[in-house]
Amino acid sequence: MALALNATAFRAWTHLCVEALAGARAEIDALNVFPVPDNDTGTNAYLTFAAGAEAVDELAPDTALPELIRAYTDGLLMGAKGNSGVILSQLVRACFGDLPVGSGIGPADVAQSFAAAADAAYDSVGVPVEGTILSVARAAAVGAAAAAAAYEGSAERGRDDGRSVFNAASDAAREALARTPQQMEKLAAAGVVDAGGRALVVVLDATGQSLTGRRPEPVLAKLPVPILAGDDLDPDGPSYEVMYLLDAADDQIPGLRAALGPLGDSLVVVGGDRLWNVHVHVDDVGAAIEVGLAAGRPYRIAVTHFADQMARRPRAGRVVVAATTGAGLAELCREAGAVALEFTRDEPLSASQMAAAISETGADEIIVLPNNQRYLRQFEAAAQAARNNGIRVAVIPTQAQVQGLAALAVHDPGLGFDEVVVAMSSAAAHTQHGAVTIATEPGMTMAGPCETGDTLGVIAGDFAVVGSDVAGVAGEILERILSPAAEMVTIVLGEGGDAAVEQQVQEYLREHRPDVDLVVYEGGQENYPLFLAVE
Repeated sequence: MALALNATAFRAWTHLCVEALAGARAEIDALNVFPVPDNDTGTNAYLTFAAGAEAVDELAPDTALPELIRAYTDGLLMGAKGNSGVILSQLVRACFGDLPVGSGIGPADVAQSFAAAADAAYDSVGVPVEGTILSVARAAAVGAAAAAAAYEGSAERGRDDGRSVFNAASDAAREALARTPQQMEKLAAAGVVDAGGRALVVVLDATGQSLTGRRPEPVLAKLPVPILAGDDLDPDGPSYEVMYLLDAADDQIPGLRAALGPLGDSLVVVGGDRLWNVHVHVDDVGAAIEVGLAAGRPYRIAVTHFADQMARRPRAGRVVVAATTGAGLAELCREAGAVALEFTRDEPLSASQMAAAISETGADEIIVLPNNQRYLRQFEAAAQAARNNGIRVAVIPTQAQVQGLAALAVHDPGLGFDEVVVAMSSAAAHTQHGAVTIATEPGMTMAGPCETGDTLGVIAGDFAVVGSDVAGVAGEILERILSPAAEMVTIVLGEGGDAAVEQQVQEYLREHRPDVDLVVYEGGQENYPLFLAVE
């Protein structure tokens, strides 16, 4: 059975892409360090796709699918903003240009469309650079080709409609995005993935949701949030971004590219059928426009002075510092963009370590996640010392590791400091948490007497359950902290924890709360076989 596109689904998809980019807009802007750190890639991608959706909305409700696609791709091209917006418009244009939209679409068709899109994107750029949106697009094409080839030789041939190939392409794009800091020194130094590649992954995720209903896991920052300073603008690089639409014959474009290339960098020319979008970074604005005049009729000319643009953007960097216990939890925090300050029961954090962790970030905005009730006052004292030096520091009163994870999950580096602190504080406060540990000696607890080796359940920092096994105690904790509004349970397996506990918790939820999702992490924390959280 082949995948069939229709006009109604296509219209819905155009709006889904816009909504997805609107949600990720601030995040992508904050990642923007290449080719110029002007913090606008997310905004440009959003405006580009909004222009395409608007062009579709202007057509009559009964407009046929081919005409909708033509209007959409032209709308993207004419409304494309910035380097990444222009490349994204070309990717979409080439992808649809190779899809048999009038008939069924199979795995080979999907793979071919991704290959055509990647080829067109590379061809449109004057000097392709790896570690950018181009690398992500090429990886998606390679992933799609591999999946289509595997499908052709499988027993499932004839049953698949191309969705699995699309999923493979989307997964490959996500993996390529994570590799971009390894491919480009600027990204590695700033601690970010490529902003344009991130925008492409957002579009692919939205498309996957539209085609398959699959909601991929959020893309986490793999490295700390970038700290950008004013001198990040290359003093030897071009000073202006020049963009214009061009009415010109196709045979004029090779000469246009050849003439614009020596004038600057970041040259991208996309389009066809006498409609072209030209983007270039130059010092001589007049010369760039004159080249367009020689090739055809330039219009909608837009010139941006980078120094002026960067002077208007926020210049302070932000770092999140999280106290963590366990190698797995520390890695989770680093993947989410935080600085992990590790501790153990035998080696707790000292006040001097906390103060050093805050001062050594070098950031103007710092958010601290103590993740332990004993550390709250000490972190607050260290934070006050930093505030006296003009640094903005917020200590969010997280008392458990899982509260810190919940707070990190909603951190958006593109939002203002106060706004993001409120969001993170709310996420932590609305996370019900518990833990399971083993008694090391006889004693009296809030839940009654215990003996050495008993399994103890902790809820919100107090002993609440005395039992004989981890899974049973975990079930009792869940019974008490699961609310009717609960949507997700997170468990973090400790050092030497029994992996079978995951299956037992899953069975408990399946029987008692099938509406609740389960997420499992390997935390590696000592003394606590299990941390639990309900969001």
